Amino acid sequence: MPTISMFYGILVSMYVFDSEKHHLPHIHVRYNEFKASIAIPNGDVLEGVLPARQMKLVQAWIELHQDDLMADWYLASNGQTPFKIDPLR
Repeated sequence: MPTISMFYGILVSMYVFDSEKHHLPHIHVRYNEFKASIAIPNGDVLEGVLPARQMKLVQAWIELHQDDLMADWYLASNGQTPFKIDPLR
């Protein structure tokens, strides 16, 4: 699972061929012991939980990088390695 970005202790990853469980473009986010799968188009939580502050940061990052994330999703769903995306600053 390639890590595509990291900011404020939050790791953002995207699995290759990971469309069977959630059927939507999404990312996997880890922060300490918390894990969540979050939809790319709207930032909705598909599974798991994050603290409120970190969730707001991830949702802001998704909004800023939605086009890059969708391009990475296309690559990952076709078995290619997604590109790194700039962190939230």
